Amino acid sequence: MRRRLIQSTLAVVLVVIAVFGVSLVIVETRTISNSAQERVDSEALRLASIVDSRILGAEIVDSEVLRTQVTEDRYAEIRIPGDPVIEVGTKPTGDVIHSTAKGEEGETVTVVEPRSNVTREVGRTLLIIGAVALLAVVAAVLLAVRQANRLASPLTDLAETAERLGSGDPRPRHKRYSVPELDRVADVLDSSAERIARMLTAERRLAADASHQLRTPLTALSMRLEEITLTDDPDTVKEEATIALTQVERLTDVVERLLTNARDPRTGSAVSFDLDEVIQQQLAEWRPAYRSAGRAIVSSGKRHLQAVGTPGAVAQVLAALIENSLMHGGGTVALRTRVTGNQAVVEVTDEGPGVPTDLGARIFERTISGRNSTGIGLAVARDLAEADGGRLEMLQLQPPVFGLFLSRTPPTKRLPAEDEEPTVR
Repeated sequence: MRRRLIQSTLAVVLVVIAVFGVSLVIVETRTISNSAQERVDSEALRLASIVDSRILGAEIVDSEVLRTQVTEDRYAEIRIPGDPVIEVGTKPTGDVIHSTAKGEEGETVTVVEPRSNVTREVGRTLLIIGAVALLAVVAAVLLAVRQANRLASPLTDLAETAERLGSGDPRPRHKRYSVPELDRVADVLDSSAERIARMLTAERRLAADASHQLRTPLTALSMRLEEITLTDDPDTVKEEATIALTQVERLTDVVERLLTNARDPRTGSAVSFDLDEVIQQQLAEWRPAYRSAGRAIVSSGKRHLQAVGTPGAVAQVLAALIENSLMHGGGTVALRTRVTGNQAVVEVTDEGPGVPTDLGARIFERTISGRNSTGIGLAVARDLAEADGGRLEMLQLQPPVFGLFLSRTPPTKRLPAEDEEPTVR
């Protein structure tokens, strides 16, 4: 591209020089020739006037007297009637320029100049024109090289950016070139890089979330299947198979929820559901793990609360909080339900040491963990809660208390036990 730009610019300059240069040479040549002829004519008239004045004054007219009146490189011939021919200077040979003038006393003055003088002057003019043309060509080449670099270098940068995008490096360069068309291409490439970066981030995030969220359901399902393989009692097999199917359904719901949240975290499928059912399902699922750890998990608070949200998503949020308490907490884990304003709140607390003060404000950030864990669970739980219009907060650091806030709908049937003191169940 650089070579083409330089060649095209040089071609334009050469055409301009050829058109205007040839015209200028012709004009200058004619001007110099005409000027030389006018000089000779003027000198012939001047000599004739001098001879007239000397004749009228009865003065001597000879070559010695007129020598100083004739230009050094010219030849003059004066013919006076009745007198010998007077010659001043050396008569030139070859092509000449001459002019003849007649005086008032009948004398004839002829002035001759070699045409070589005109040729030399024309040559000097052509040399000057050629030097100017050469300077114009050099300047055109330099400008063409600069312009070619100005256009080609950005294109090279843009090609490298596109190649980098294709190789999986989506970092935008935010580099502009003060050329509107090239800047437009750079804007498009940067926008594409940002979109690709978001897509890659979403894919990585989906993979991390899926591996984290699917771990617990798969572990529970594996335990149920092991129970089935270790028993011959048909009733036990049937019961465990039913529980395993429930786990499969939850696993399916987890996958669908993760995919939906990855496409658009704001997209929810909130419905009104019984919060007790989700809590009881989580208690039944996690009791074996807590029993194996020598710990307990209980629930208390208001019963028969109707909340608005996605049951599967709420179950995943509670599972993340319960698992967090199992891994990082201590003692008994308690799930308490209460009402505040038009919201139903599920609090998850344990008797462990709690969250360090320096991590309290960042506990829901990804990769932030008080111990050697992924730091993904609480971040995913918060995203799932917010997708349905709820929120997940850290209510207290020591002992730790997490609060899941969900919009509440009035229950279709109020039970007398609802206004009683919270009980453990």
